[in-house]
Amino acid sequence: QVQLVESGGGLVQPGGSLRLSCAVSGTIFSIRTIDWYRQAPGKQRELVGSISASANTNYADFVQGRFIISRDNAKKTVYLQMNSLKPEDTAVYYCNTPKYPEVWGQGTQVTVSS
Repeated sequence: QVQLVESGGGLVQPGGSLRLSCAVSGTIFSIRTIDWYRQAPGKQRELVGSISASANTNYADFVQGRFIISRDNAKKTVYLQMNSLKPEDTAVYYCNTPKYPEVWGQGTQVTVSS
């Protein structure tokens, strides 16, 4: 079965950086688009960005220029490099693939606070 496992979250000060990982199994990783989402307390889950099978990326306006998504097909892993973090980036971050939209991992908590 398809599994997505997020990791790399933590507590970081404003202006800091974190790199999240999304390990994917149970599907042909190299042909899958992978999306990153986040959900802050009391808010709906929102799309952060995505990376296609050919490594084309798209980002939400609120992370443009600060976040970078990349993929390593050999490791079946997608990364979310987050720079210049702001308190409003505090959320649980999830990855997902449109091929299996019902499959979600446990997410990884990112807290941006001084």
